[in-house]
Amino acid sequence: MPYSHLAAALFDPATGQGWRQIIELAMALLLSSLIGLEREARQKSAGLRTHTLVGVGSALFMEVSIHGFGAVAGIEGVGLDPSRVAAQVVSGIGFIGGGLIFVKKDAVRGLTTAATIWLTCAIGMACGGGLPLLALASTAVHFLVVRGFPKITDRMSMAPTLERFELRLAYRSQHGLLGRMLEMCTSSGFQVTDVQVETGPEERDRVASEVLLRLEGVASPHDLLERLAELDGVRGITMGREADRTE
Repeated sequence: MPYSHLAAALFDPATGQGWRQIIELAMALLLSSLIGLEREARQKSAGLRTHTLVGVGSALFMEVSIHGFGAVAGIEGVGLDPSRVAAQVVSGIGFIGGGLIFVKKDAVRGLTTAATIWLTCAIGMACGGGLPLLALASTAVHFLVVRGFPKITDRMSMAPTLERFELRLAYRSQHGLLGRMLEMCTSSGFQVTDVQVETGPEERDRVASEVLLRLEGVASPHDLLERLAELDGVRGITMGREADRTE
């Protein structure tokens, strides 16, 4: 068979291998890459490569579902349901999304990235299914939600920011000093979530100790630091902040 005839047989729109399908795959590549670049810019666990492969792969599955079984469509006893492949793609993408979600202490991370993987899959399927306007609109919705909504919610939120931090205090043990420090923390509007005491060697008939306090509250910690520093027996204070992000 001449090369021209072979190319014509392979590149046949009637079999689902024409310029339309190539353009649909290219559109899936472009839109999924845009979403992947946004995730990559935020240094998320799933970035440009993951989102691009998910989008193009989903589009290809849709092309196969629509055009890939034409050879057996007329055979007696063979029933075709193009939606079955699409349903399996939706089920399978859940494994990738689930692998991006993890829990660290009381914080859940990766939910937004998993949702973008799910949306990128749908955009790729829309491209492969010949629905370019829906794919474009869904991509625009992604950027609106991920980039625009946080600014709106920040302006709407009237609740004060909850401060989470930890204090490490070095002090000379004496009667009631630790109790006074804890009372001072609670009276300043903070809740003590954890206390860890370490006892050191004796120093001038008193034991040198350290205590790690984890606190949370809406007040400023600076006034509390000044009050604690004024207590007799407190030798030093260091403060560190705890991250509290769920995305």
